[in-house]
Amino acid sequence: VRVEESGGGLVQPGGSLRLSCAATEFFSFTSYAVNWYRQAPGKGRELVASISATGYDINYADPVMGRFTISRDNGRRTVYLQMNNLKPEDTAVYYCYVPTVPWGKGTLVTVSS
Repeated sequence: VRVEESGGGLVQPGGSLRLSCAATEFFSFTSYAVNWYRQAPGKGRELVASISATGYDINYADPVMGRFTISRDNGRRTVYLQMNNLKPEDTAVYYCYVPTVPWGKGTLVTVSS
């Protein structure tokens, strides 16, 4: 069982990306909250957004409030992170965390002109 993050890339400031976190082999996925984290170069890993198992409870870190949207599709065992109005300080490797499942490799987001 593993998670696989995807959707990262190079984008200009003000642009958008949609990240995906798939745990297709994890049959208990629907029972767990899922978090998105990021780790910028030379910095520690920080929590970006979280979503409850049902999707009704959602929280965001202050730096991304109003720009990022987390959502989930339990039928696909996938969590998404829609990122709009990206800033250079959003540059980081983005990871999702599903309890009891090992961390994935993450997906790199680079915001640069």
